[in-house]
Amino acid sequence: MPAEIPPPTADIRPTGTEVLDEERAAVYAGEHPKQRQREEDRFAASLKDSAIGALIAFALAGPLVGLRTAAGITTTLELVSNWMAVAVIVAIVFFGRLLLNLFVWKTNRPITEAIGRAFSGAPRVPVAGLASPILLGLAVIIPILVVYQAPDQSRYIIGVGTLILTYVMLGWGLNVVVGLAGLLDLGYVAFYAVGAYSYALIATHFGWSFWICMPLAGILAALWGIILGFPVLRLRGDYLAIVTLAFGEIVRLVLINWSALTNGPRGINNIPRPSFFGLEFKAGPGGFAETFGLTHSPNHRIVFLYYLILALALVTNFVTMRIRNLPVGRAWEALREDEIACRSLGINTTNTKLTAFAMGAMFGGIAGSFFATRQGFISPESFNFMESATILAIVVLGGLGSQIGVALAACAMIGGLEVLRNLSWLKAIFGPDFDPSNYRLLIFGLLMVAVMVWRPRGLVSTRTPSVHLKQRKTVSVDLVGEGRG
Repeated sequence: MPAEIPPPTADIRPTGTEVLDEERAAVYAGEHPKQRQREEDRFAASLKDSAIGALIAFALAGPLVGLRTAAGITTTLELVSNWMAVAVIVAIVFFGRLLLNLFVWKTNRPITEAIGRAFSGAPRVPVAGLASPILLGLAVIIPILVVYQAPDQSRYIIGVGTLILTYVMLGWGLNVVVGLAGLLDLGYVAFYAVGAYSYALIATHFGWSFWICMPLAGILAALWGIILGFPVLRLRGDYLAIVTLAFGEIVRLVLINWSALTNGPRGINNIPRPSFFGLEFKAGPGGFAETFGLTHSPNHRIVFLYYLILALALVTNFVTMRIRNLPVGRAWEALREDEIACRSLGINTTNTKLTAFAMGAMFGGIAGSFFATRQGFISPESFNFMESATILAIVVLGGLGSQIGVALAACAMIGGLEVLRNLSWLKAIFGPDFDPSNYRLLIFGLLMVAVMVWRPRGLVSTRTPSVHLKQRKTVSVDLVGEGRG
């Protein structure tokens, strides 16, 4: 006998399992009342947070970007406003923070996790193993292509490349002190200045060649590194940073006030240029072009200086990496990790610190001698605290102890600032009177903050230990000390 069908008026109630399944489906679809309430609360909190961020951006950008002084018709200065640029900055902060709140910070399913899962299956390639030959190949080939393909802009492009390599060499020199030995140095520009002034004074007063003055400048800078090392042997952390900062300022003030030796604020000019093993880059008999049967061009000296600093930077990297595998290099790393344990192992921490300061100072002095011969003029204004801050930022941004990271950070910082000089397309957004060079430090500061938020351990977050058992493999940078020695 078939089952009876209940009448329509019968009370049919779903079971507990069916109710639970319906609630789960509603929550998953975002239609559950509690879920909708949570979404509304999250959106309201995101709007509030974005509005606060936009208000702070307005308070900062208002006086810095919206108001500036300009020369008027008379000799007095006039206050010129640019509120359109402020409005664009505030809008970018508001909507950018709103999107971050909705999709990254205040959500249970951040979009960053989805991106991480998408790339988690990709094969991992060692950064140092791939980036080093690529950067070296580009550094060697690009100047040749620029000279032949863009001769009108070759002087500027090669000059920027020379400047980048100078900071790469300075970064590798400071990386010995901060990255390997763990000694926080805020006065590294002092060694840079000692090398530059040593080369300028020796070359102008004695007439010695670049190839003799450059090693002497490095030796004198190393001597000053040892002199700095003695007062800071018992200092650590912030106290060490304060003493090195004071040393940098003392050197700058000495350069300004010792006019009998350094010519004071007027600086030293007519510094001799380097030659190609005795061949001057000049037109006429005995010059570089005539000796090799070439047409004389001012670019010859520019290209020679580029390859000269490239060779000096490569020598710095080679020497640093070789010393890192020696006992003194391992002592630097032991000092960085734990000074007390370093002493308990019988390591002479006094000599270890002195060697680190001397080695880093020597490379800074050699870079300073190159700077002096490239510019042909030096003054104390070229060696202020901002130079030390820039070099230290390169080391920290690249990753403490990472050679390839320092090179990438120098390319990003120095080359990035030059790129920001020529962002003419921003005039279409901010108006024809907008000068991107006036805001390049502001834009660059925002990019630096973003990098330090997303990559707090530096661009290269792995290190290759100098000592290994059976198999050499990279480790996370979390296991490496951070300049606390």
